[in-house]
Amino acid sequence: MLRINDQITIEDWEITETFTRAQGPGGQNVNKVSTAVELRFEAERSPHLPQPVKNRLRRIAGRRWTSDGALLLLVQDTRSQARNREIARDRLAAMIRKACEKPKKRIPTRPTLGSKKRRLKAKAIHGEKKALRGKVSDGE
Repeated sequence: MLRINDQITIEDWEITETFTRAQGPGGQNVNKVSTAVELRFEAERSPHLPQPVKNRLRRIAGRRWTSDGALLLLVQDTRSQARNREIARDRLAAMIRKACEKPKKRIPTRPTLGSKKRRLKAKAIHGEKKALRGKVSDGE
């Protein structure tokens, strides 16, 4: 069981872990030992996640979200299978915690008078600088 916060816990049946051979560090064992962890979390079918959290999790996951509503995490950071497994579970918990946070509603504001004046002054200076780049004519 994976504890996310006080309200949300993920049961073991919702998470599937498969182990494959990892790329990268491993020394002599890189071609022999399956240390990479592919964690699959059935997020869409999870009864423990509210629907708004599932929607935010789908947006956070991006291309790691599969068409059947599962979240796939591949971890091959270390040479240890157990450590990779811990990292994958930590990343899943962090993603779900982030999805639990409600985004603040943006209040549209208008630019201040001072910012409008600064913008127009900068535009005038820039235009004057460009106007001075023109051809020089004889004073006659």
